Amino acid sequence: MPDKTLTRMDLAEAVHEEVGLSRNESAELVESVLQHISDALVSGDSVKISSFGTFSIREKSERIGRNPKTGEEVPIHPRRVLSFRSSHLMKDRVAEGNKR
Repeated sequence: MPDKTLTRMDLAEAVHEEVGLSRNESAELVESVLQHISDALVSGDSVKISSFGTFSIREKSERIGRNPKTGEEVPIHPRRVLSFRSSHLMKDRVAEGNKR
């Protein structure tokens, strides 16, 4: 399994090579796109990127959990969580990569 992680700088470098913007402009573009995605999610909107997937916010209600070490029941407070559902095209691309 590869140990490489794709970073913001990797994305900016790819934009630089593909589009021809300067490295600074490419980094600003990547930051701007990520900021727009983040702002939309914070405001409760879903973000759908065609052929990639959908990011959405789910509201989780309060529930009772259990400390696995002690067995003690503890309340888990309500919270908002980020979820991602990949598109069928992305799932197929990942599955194809597993066949190599």
